[in-house]
Amino acid sequence: MQEVYDFLKKVKTYYLATVEDGQPRVRPFGTIDIFEDRLYIQTGKNKAVSKQIQANPKVEISTFDGEQWLRLSGELVRDERIEAKEHLLDAYPHLKERYSATDENTEVLYFKNATATFYSFAGETKVIQF
Repeated sequence: MQEVYDFLKKVKTYYLATVEDGQPRVRPFGTIDIFEDRLYIQTGKNKAVSKQIQANPKVEISTFDGEQWLRLSGELVRDERIEAKEHLLDAYPHLKERYSATDENTEVLYFKNATATFYSFAGETKVIQF
């Protein structure tokens, strides 16, 4: 999982895919955190992406660093604990202008049953499950 985290931190932007009414929805994200041996992302509960995840927690992330790309699939689980929210917001202090660990909107989610696959143009693949 650390290798996945490091890659996502390095690229800074990744693309999260959800489904809404059978239609794929993809948008850029940039938050990633490890807390209590789980990989977390953050969003707002008032956003469509949050509603899509709650309706269908199966998601995929994709990103590319110019040499290799990552596809991460799994289920996202909401964590309502203030400690988890604080940890992620501490990692991204600029988000504290819009989010708070104690507000009703801040949402942090961790990956469950995740499979990360690294690919390269050389045809190499590496799979990590967590």
